[in-house]
Amino acid sequence: MREEIIISGRMNPNIDPVLQIWHWQIPTYLFLGGLAAGLMFFAALFTIQKKEKEFPTAVKWGSFLIPISIIVGLLMLFLDLKHKLFFWQLYTTIRFESPMSWGAWTLLIVTPISILWCLSYLNDLMNLWSGKTKWLDQIINRTEKFIEKTKWLKNLIAWTTKNRIAFAWTMIILGIILGIYTGILLSAFNARPLWNTSILGPLFMVSGFSTAAAAIMWMTKSHEEKVAFGKIDLVLIAVELFFIIHLFMGFLASTEVQIEAAKLFLGGEYTTIFWVFVVGLGLVIPAILEIMKLTGFKVSVFIPSFLILLGGLIFRFIMVEAGQVTRYLY
Repeated sequence: MREEIIISGRMNPNIDPVLQIWHWQIPTYLFLGGLAAGLMFFAALFTIQKKEKEFPTAVKWGSFLIPISIIVGLLMLFLDLKHKLFFWQLYTTIRFESPMSWGAWTLLIVTPISILWCLSYLNDLMNLWSGKTKWLDQIINRTEKFIEKTKWLKNLIAWTTKNRIAFAWTMIILGIILGIYTGILLSAFNARPLWNTSILGPLFMVSGFSTAAAAIMWMTKSHEEKVAFGKIDLVLIAVELFFIIHLFMGFLASTEVQIEAAKLFLGGEYTTIFWVFVVGLGLVIPAILEIMKLTGFKVSVFIPSFLILLGGLIFRFIMVEAGQVTRYLY
């Protein structure tokens, strides 16, 4: 009797097909989208609560980062496109079953609203920077003269200032939608086990809000605002850690392919970078530093803020990269 051993060869690299079409542009876009969503949410929330004076950076100055983040994020999407000249076709139809269609239309609405919100605080920004330097004063004077000469722009600024509360309610809803969308964009790909989970949307939203809170803490000069957003960020970090734990609990209690996806972070090739740089340096250490600062220790707000922003960016790079590695074998 003759015996034969059949070897599949699956252990060899590049035998199974691997999706590698999303590169650095997509995680950068997801990071900027989450940051913009968080900044929108906080600006709108404290405007509705009539706390503009207590939180001027969250409501006013941080808002100017929103359109910048969105526009740079859209540039990242444009750079990622294979056929760049046809990007406009996204706006010739609405496909309710497509997360990309939802995202395209959400960004189309969010971008002008964020710009209008900034216009309502343009005079405040010019007053803030007036008298700082000679060249800034020249820019401010020219801008003021241009607004005075341009009647429609002057009327538009007056209209946005008058209707801030209405804009705030719109922004708070759009901020939540945009924050969740950055995770849903991945979770809609059912063929990728790591992304195929409903917890990804809320996780990305909370992570984006945390990076926004860190950015506000970094920007503000108000001690009260730093303390308030330190407390807010602690809650967001706790929620984010809760979601991460339950993300892996769900994977380990699921199908074999999702167990294999979880193992990439539990002893696999992404274990060190995820638990050290995302969870450790990006969440746990900033939380400890923020607790120390709240209890009276002198801790530079730059350190936890920078670590949270860096951790949020690395998190999205890892999730996009690792998700493209995972696949269904049969």
